[in-house]
Amino acid sequence: MNTVGLYVGEALGRYGFPRGHPFGPDRQAAFWAEARSRGLDRSTRVCDPVAADRAQLERFCDSEFLDFVVDTSQRGEGFFDSGDTPAFPGAFEAASHVAGSALDGLRRIMDGELRRTFQPIGGLHHARRDAAAGFCIVNDTGVVIETLRALYGIRRVAYVDIDVHHGDGVFYAFESDPEVYVVDMHQDGRTLYPGTGFAHESGQGAAKGTKLNIPLAPGSGDETFIQEWQRALDFLRGFAPEFVILQCGADSIAGDPLALLRLTAAAHALVARDLCRLAEDTAQGRIMGFGGGGYNRRNLAQGWNGVLQAFIDT
Repeated sequence: MNTVGLYVGEALGRYGFPRGHPFGPDRQAAFWAEARSRGLDRSTRVCDPVAADRAQLERFCDSEFLDFVVDTSQRGEGFFDSGDTPAFPGAFEAASHVAGSALDGLRRIMDGELRRTFQPIGGLHHARRDAAAGFCIVNDTGVVIETLRALYGIRRVAYVDIDVHHGDGVFYAFESDPEVYVVDMHQDGRTLYPGTGFAHESGQGAAKGTKLNIPLAPGSGDETFIQEWQRALDFLRGFAPEFVILQCGADSIAGDPLALLRLTAAAHALVARDLCRLAEDTAQGRIMGFGGGGYNRRNLAQGWNGVLQAFIDT
């Protein structure tokens, strides 16, 4: 069984910020138009968005923080953070659908109904347990990781992040957790938000050595990325994960307006193929993909659909 679930729909498309914000509500449509032109809608099981309930979100999120998100969303003005993540009416419901769709995909994978899932509007990796940040209100992948342990007894989770920005909300939430291996490849934090993710940061305490940050110099392209990716893949193989999560932000592709790496969509497809093979070897094939960042619409359409094609073909 190699069924790939694809989560798209109006409720997910509403996770986007108004008035010309880089993370606008048109991003899903850009992906979906390209997916349909490639016929990938016919090669996947298209799944409707699902909202998470409060108890599900609280596996990762602080309760007082969720109260703040609900109140700010209802007011529909101001910011969820210091100025990057503006409020809009219905923002809490949109974020709940991002997390809930991820949890629905997780359930279907663990029940054996799906082999893999891909969710272009997802991978909100800057959100912390108690705060929004960097266009991210609720950290859906954090909710997935906590749910894997709480409901399914999974003890070795691999989280791989190739978004151009360091996935600080995931990294620091699990920095001291030896059961979560993290590989994060990103533009050097000395040159880009959020200013974190240095090579010496490899985990704390019992988790020392379970995290691999690979900062890349501005201007780095596929050649440098692929060399470093082989090191990262060897690191993951040694861990033998039981479940794999990929955050494949397309903002690392050349031409993104917010960053300076110069990858092509081929790098994203390579990572997806390699992780699918790793998942087949150690995790009963179980892998979830999340779109993450990406602010050049053509790039995100190409990068994310390359990942989806790899999920289908590998």
